[in-house]
Amino acid sequence: MAKLGFIGLGVMGAPMARHLATAGHGVAVFNRTRGKAEAWVAAHGGAVAASPAEAARDADVVLCCVGNDSDVRAVTLGADGALGVMKPGALFIDHSTVSAEMARELAAVRNDLLVVDAPVSGGQAGAEGGTLTIMCGGSQEAFAAAEPVMAAYARRIGHMGPAGSGQLAKMVNQIAIAGVVQGLAEALHFADRAGLDATAVVDVISKGAAQSWQMDNRAATMIEGRFDFGFAVDWMRKDLGLVLAEARRNGARLPLTALVDQFYADVQAMGGGRDDTSSLIRRL
Repeated sequence: MAKLGFIGLGVMGAPMARHLATAGHGVAVFNRTRGKAEAWVAAHGGAVAASPAEAARDADVVLCCVGNDSDVRAVTLGADGALGVMKPGALFIDHSTVSAEMARELAAVRNDLLVVDAPVSGGQAGAEGGTLTIMCGGSQEAFAAAEPVMAAYARRIGHMGPAGSGQLAKMVNQIAIAGVVQGLAEALHFADRAGLDATAVVDVISKGAAQSWQMDNRAATMIEGRFDFGFAVDWMRKDLGLVLAEARRNGARLPLTALVDQFYADVQAMGGGRDDTSSLIRRL
């Protein structure tokens, strides 16, 4: 089994690190809030690292799951950052959702490391259940090294191309989700205004062409007005900001994505920044 360092024990990182420990790997964990790291070690074993560098030193694989570009840069390239102390030939896997430029920058820092950008889809439930979908960018050699490690918490792992390609694929994922959630929100709103039993309607149309993951997993809670789970609006807006910035660079036309991003801004203004993304229906 490998010696691992894991940086970032949020709602995604903590269960992912748990799956690695369960698989028999030795895991040293770092989290900015040290108490979370201590609680994780008390529950799952391993060791608490005082810094990203301490988690990474002598590790065969270092994994990272933090918030945004500045967070990734801080734990990898900042003072006590991980990349500077990793041993030659080690593997770095970044599960954060960040810009493609950030991913390319990390891959170019050292030519003696294997680096994979590997954003995930599936939310907290997928992380807890070990059923995440992972989109990877990096060399074929790096991907081949990373795949068996990530198999501990993933149901589907794909190699999308060179460094940055995983992040670009995650942007595609978020574009698709944004449109589907808005469509579902409008459909349920229409059903309500038309005097229909929305639950009964969903039961019928979910067996036809309207079916989607969002309908199967979020329609019932949207009807009930429950939004206290899943992927937060604040994080979706961060992701859509990355999408729209990339679209400005590559010339992609994303009118629906830009509109839904503004709808999410409305939800934030209503105080729903920490609600699940299905809370789009609240503004209707």
